[in-house]
Amino acid sequence: MSKVQVAVLGATGMIGQRFVQLLEGHPWFEMEGLYASERSEGKRLGEVNKVKDHAFMQETLSRRIEQIDIAKISKGCRVAFSGLPSDIAKDYEAKLSEAGVAVFSNAASHRMREDVPIIIPEVNSEHLEIVRTQPTYAKGGFIVTNANCSTTGLAAPLKAIQGAFGLEQVVVSTYQAVSGAGYPGVPSLDILGNVVPHIKGEEEKMEAEAVKILGTYRDGRIIDAGFQILASCARVPVHDGHLEALVVRTAKDATAEEYAKAMREFRGEPQHLELPTAPKVPIIVREEADRPQPLWDVNAGEPARAKGMAVTVGRVRKKDKYLKFFLLSHNTIRGGAGGSVINAELAYAKRMLR
Repeated sequence: MSKVQVAVLGATGMIGQRFVQLLEGHPWFEMEGLYASERSEGKRLGEVNKVKDHAFMQETLSRRIEQIDIAKISKGCRVAFSGLPSDIAKDYEAKLSEAGVAVFSNAASHRMREDVPIIIPEVNSEHLEIVRTQPTYAKGGFIVTNANCSTTGLAAPLKAIQGAFGLEQVVVSTYQAVSGAGYPGVPSLDILGNVVPHIKGEEEKMEAEAVKILGTYRDGRIIDAGFQILASCARVPVHDGHLEALVVRTAKDATAEEYAKAMREFRGEPQHLELPTAPKVPIIVREEADRPQPLWDVNAGEPARAKGMAVTVGRVRKKDKYLKFFLLSHNTIRGGAGGSVINAELAYAKRMLR
């Protein structure tokens, strides 16, 4: 069977290049072209490579960047993976959708549209059905988004807890890597030896997106979940990996061991479908007192294609009626390009890209 032809938008940025990394040798998808702004047209990927922890194939590094061309992409591609900045993503993604292309976006531009799902397949794969209500769907075009990188990490653990015990309140404090600010990130004199207790718009995104993702799909609508979430976000001098501290109140009380068991045993549709980029174990619960840590756990996930796609949880403990734990996720893989790739795999498995 021939592979689905895909375009990568924003191929000079960190998320765009993570897309390229994850699409190399993909069993279902084949890169038709790498696209960016006119400033980068004609450059080889190797000249603008920002990914330091992956060795691209030489033929990939030799590929040339093209200026974004809606007509060319819509003619040659069924799918576009968007790593574009939010301020320019909105129009390009809408035009591609109108031209019959399925767009899987890392940008925030369309996330809160009523007919656009924020998909984390282990958590809310049923929300994908809402794309059928998008006006461009009849032509084959639609938009699917993945969540903010900090929201992505907490979604699966909260889903596991929600399913077993119900959720009433979530308080989260994040310690977010500099790569989450895009390349080159935060100026070194602002972040080295420092913590910046403000990331513009991050807390608002987490609080809005989490209840949409963990909400219910019913009668062609997504109904927000009923629990309250309060977020505080900080930038820390870590290269990759968002660490988050959660305090959770559940509807049904349980022991720390029961909460940990629910997360450890959690599986979602990607695991049942054996999607290529799905980690076999989506939530890894560690027993050590000092884990998870970015240096040790940021690339968690098996098999090799799912490296960086698992969420690592640790320090699961109880205080009165509250559950407390830490989690860690890879912000540019699971919380970025990998989130969109696995969303496209879900759509492919559901025969929405044929």
